[in-house]
Amino acid sequence: MQVIVAAIGRDRAGPTRDLFEDYCRRSPWPIRLVEIAPRSSRPLERRLREEAERLLQAVPPGAVLVALDEAGRQLDSAGLARRIARWQEQGHGTLAFAIGGPDGLDRSVLERAEATFAFGRMTWPHRLVRVMLAEQLYRASTILSGHPYHRA
Repeated sequence: MQVIVAAIGRDRAGPTRDLFEDYCRRSPWPIRLVEIAPRSSRPLERRLREEAERLLQAVPPGAVLVALDEAGRQLDSAGLARRIARWQEQGHGTLAFAIGGPDGLDRSVLERAEATFAFGRMTWPHRLVRVMLAEQLYRASTILSGHPYHRA
């Protein structure tokens, strides 16, 4: 399985980028980051629509799309691992995660998504969401392989 993280915004070199890349290296699944530059000068509705188009273009046909949104379903780590295992068993070769910008995701992304998950109800900096996602993907892989990294 390969993973695509499609995110609005850019993360320059620094601690969050380093952590994201560290968890990506640990993951048995190749993780590719697609960063989409925001166009903040546009009116909100138009900007969200344009960001949605660009996010959805980053998702290959047949990929499972998961939207990360504060209103999404909250899972524990084992629950995420079970969902990933189910998608793998169904023959899906690509899993894509969409991370919106400061104003969230356009409705078209949420409607296209197979699932919508949240890292809690708090608002998180988007750079940290990338790190948390990469860590949870690595953790899911260790749960599925029986590795002791996850101790619940």
